[in-house]
Amino acid sequence: MNLATLLARAARRHPERPALLQGSQLLWTYGQLADRVARLARSLREVQGLAPGDRVVLYLANEPAYLELLHACWWAGLAVVPVNVKLHAQELAFIVADSGARLACVGAAQHEAVAAALPELPLLVTGSPEHAQALQAAALPLQDVEADALAWLFYTSGTTGRPKGVIETHRMLMAMTACYFSDVDASLGSDDVIVYAAPMSHGAGLYNFAFMARGARHLVPASGGFEPAELVDLAQRLGRLCLFAAPTMVRRLVDEAERRGTGGAGFKTIVYGGGPMYVEDIQRALRVMGPCFAQIYGQGESPMTITAMDRQAVATADAARLASVGRAQLLVEVRVADADGRELPPGEVGEVLVHGETVMPGYWRQPEASARALRGGWLWTGDLGAMSADGHLTLKDRSKDLIISGGSNIYPREVEEVLLAQPGVREVAVVGQPDREWGEVVVAFVVAEPGVDADALDALCLAHIARFKRPKRYEFVSTLPKNHYGKVLKTELRTRLQQET
Repeated sequence: MNLATLLARAARRHPERPALLQGSQLLWTYGQLADRVARLARSLREVQGLAPGDRVVLYLANEPAYLELLHACWWAGLAVVPVNVKLHAQELAFIVADSGARLACVGAAQHEAVAAALPELPLLVTGSPEHAQALQAAALPLQDVEADALAWLFYTSGTTGRPKGVIETHRMLMAMTACYFSDVDASLGSDDVIVYAAPMSHGAGLYNFAFMARGARHLVPASGGFEPAELVDLAQRLGRLCLFAAPTMVRRLVDEAERRGTGGAGFKTIVYGGGPMYVEDIQRALRVMGPCFAQIYGQGESPMTITAMDRQAVATADAARLASVGRAQLLVEVRVADADGRELPPGEVGEVLVHGETVMPGYWRQPEASARALRGGWLWTGDLGAMSADGHLTLKDRSKDLIISGGSNIYPREVEEVLLAQPGVREVAVVGQPDREWGEVVVAFVVAEPGVDADALDALCLAHIARFKRPKRYEFVSTLPKNHYGKVLKTELRTRLQQET
């Protein structure tokens, strides 16, 4: 059950069909893309000396080579470790070491930093002479892969501050793809275009399979990222655009469509997820752009696949339904349970549990963390919610410390550990503050000696963690609120910030 079979199948059936575009320019047909992938796969096996099951890190921004590298690895029987290109080189180094990756594929812009941070790791730089030479190798036959073999090792921050590698298998991602057809967009066809405006290292990249299965078009924006004006232009030019977007991206896109007076012309399906969407924001989006919005709720441990609302469900929902995250997707069971795993009656708040084909088998080389997350055959998501009588799930809170800003997960302890390395800092508590643009922003409450200032803390963060994780605000306080056992009461800090909004 090799995921690359989807590309091979499309190339065999429709070799002349457009496959990959950069902006509005066609780069490769399906026949050409499959040929490039098969040649690159041969080079990965025979020139790079990789063996079946070896891990390959992908550390590059969205570019056309990303799609061919993903499928070349699977075609060769390898596993991919896509890493957010915004992560600091030190964070990348941890992931490389933990995954045991034997090769990193990097963009030209990242080459120098990666080479300095990981001098012993072999690199394949996109657009380099070595990359061009790899594409001259003889085509490798598509390799057989077990359905439960590792396909995608997705690193998600944990409450300990260290990233955990979620094992995503070929079977899981095939099931996720089936759920896209059943619960997100049953009408996906070859004329549709998926635009990779969000990072391909995350949810946007995972949706390539559904479009590959239908022989649809894949488009990397010329900007390489999310630019609302560019997307509106592409929608006008190409039509039937589909994309995955965090709520903050949706708001910016709606602003541009309203400013231009284009409405939703040219957009087919905009899937939003990765953070809370305010009801009034999605209502405004529907007014401006029409019924082109679908919602998903998932996490790396059950990628893109827990609950969903398709376009019709979103367009016809009342405020209460829009506040929910929809119903369980086809191949999963979802329940809200108490601390002992007993299912709660409708309306009662408990932890969201998930069971099914899309749930991970565990975390990479972390049996204790796996045992905590997978109990009684169910994934314990750490999210709190309530189920309605007709099966709509409404999230009430997340695992209490997780911050989601602009669709990216940020765990406070990771930031706190960096800030505590600053001389003169005695205590730190990092929490999220609600923000209409980003969902949440990071705020650090700091107990420090005189002379410690925000500029020094900001510089420390920029030197050790990704830019998007650093606090947007530092509150210097004399003490932190604590309970009788000395534990910091972050609930009080969050309440203080919520009173400001």
